[in-house]
Amino acid sequence: MNEVSRQYASSRQHGAAVEVDGQQLTAAALALVAQGLRPASLDEAARAHVADARARFEASNIPIYGVSTGFGELVHNWVDICAATAPAWALFGREEVRAMMVARANALARGYSAVRPLVIEQLLRYLDAGITPAVPQVGSLGASGDLAPLSHIAITLIGEGKVLLADGTTAPTAQVLREHGIEPIKLSHKEGLALINGTSAMTGVACLLLETMRAQVTQAEIIAALALEGLNASADAFMTHGHDIAKPHPGQVQSAANLRALLAGSTRLSGHGQLAGEMKTRAGDEKNTGTGVFIQKAYTLRCIPQVLGAVRDTLGHCATVVERELNSSNDNPLFFDDGELFHGGNFHGQQVAFAMDFLAIAATQLGVVSERRLNRLLSPHLNNGLPAFLAAANEGLSCGFAGAQYPATALIAENRTICSPASIQSVPSNGDNQDVVSMGLIGARNARRIIDNNQYILAVELLAACQAAELAGAVDSLSSAGRAVFAFVRERVPFLAMDRYMTDDIEAIAAQLRAGALVAVARAAGAAVS
Repeated sequence: MNEVSRQYASSRQHGAAVEVDGQQLTAAALALVAQGLRPASLDEAARAHVADARARFEASNIPIYGVSTGFGELVHNWVDICAATAPAWALFGREEVRAMMVARANALARGYSAVRPLVIEQLLRYLDAGITPAVPQVGSLGASGDLAPLSHIAITLIGEGKVLLADGTTAPTAQVLREHGIEPIKLSHKEGLALINGTSAMTGVACLLLETMRAQVTQAEIIAALALEGLNASADAFMTHGHDIAKPHPGQVQSAANLRALLAGSTRLSGHGQLAGEMKTRAGDEKNTGTGVFIQKAYTLRCIPQVLGAVRDTLGHCATVVERELNSSNDNPLFFDDGELFHGGNFHGQQVAFAMDFLAIAATQLGVVSERRLNRLLSPHLNNGLPAFLAAANEGLSCGFAGAQYPATALIAENRTICSPASIQSVPSNGDNQDVVSMGLIGARNARRIIDNNQYILAVELLAACQAAELAGAVDSLSSAGRAVFAFVRERVPFLAMDRYMTDDIEAIAAQLRAGALVAVARAAGAAVS
């Protein structure tokens, strides 16, 4: 057994098994299995239902699509069943494929796909052993399901195809099964079709993205709070009444509450009363005169709950859609408890495709507001008297964070390009049988790229916010959460005293953001963020 297999086999130590029952699997639970943190098992009641459905299906004697007919435009033919996989392309990562496998097992566990329990249990056996099929990223149209990627999973159940190894290479499935002492199964009629004809690839990837995005939006708020302190901004825009009473969108209310928690105890922030008093003092008896005091701050400092709150609400909507799909029967045909056979189109991924496009738009805007606040930190015209580009010395000779801003700005342009909706890019295929398709897996892959790009944009803003706090001599005046985050960053990246190669600095912080580390840091400092 190789190292990756041992890692997943030891997952039993991390907690009780996630029950796969086709009814109530969540994206969070799926992610735990995909990450190897929890094992998965087939619910006993679901197993009995699946076995009963298969027995009734085998007793039926009616023409059935894909069982006694050909596929697609060849539906009028009587044929022997076979399946083909797509050519090789760049492969999905291990966690993404595991997520697909959990999603497919859960869909089949509903019992309406008329497979034997053995098929589901083989998927779960692979998950437990850390056997991960090699699945190309390209090939799904998202209608007739994710045929190409799911075919690469299905073919390994019969001992064919390839699986991923720890070093990123692949090996023949048969060889790996022998090493684990696992026998391939022989698929019966309808089972091959049930394995490949569904939305489980886009849904599995979407579940992982939802979990990553949940952490990302909270971390964006944590970083924004530190930037506010670095710029000596105001916290009045986050007062309870302005959100809970005046404009109670759930995401906005939560975002404002997080900012209040993150900024509690800070002495770096100016309230409206203080600013109004300073304005009066500077103006004296003069009217119609500039005072240099801004009662209200720029939108990137004032509208954080409105923007990131909208991201939160979008995330919530997408999670509802994706988890509903996760607990659905999404192949064709379906066989119900009363004996009714349903020939339809539940394999169509339009709902998930729309959700992933919506998530991509929201993620893009999260990056936009972060990069614009970064620009405010770096501009000598906007950063409240801090050095240009936060250069610590030799202003003019030292560039400070000027070079670090370029990739952040470039990634904004890239994200805006990527988030063009995939769900409207239908191209007829399969002899015009599949004449309107969802492109849902493309939408999920696009959202994944944007969310990962955001980790770098946020990393640069976080580094700049720490630099600003230090240049302002304000570290001891930060909130408890701000000081904890600052210390966390400084343990990994030192103050930019002189220009240096910053790529490694940005990569180091992006890696921490990818792991969701800032959420734990803020909570440990007493900030009740969620």
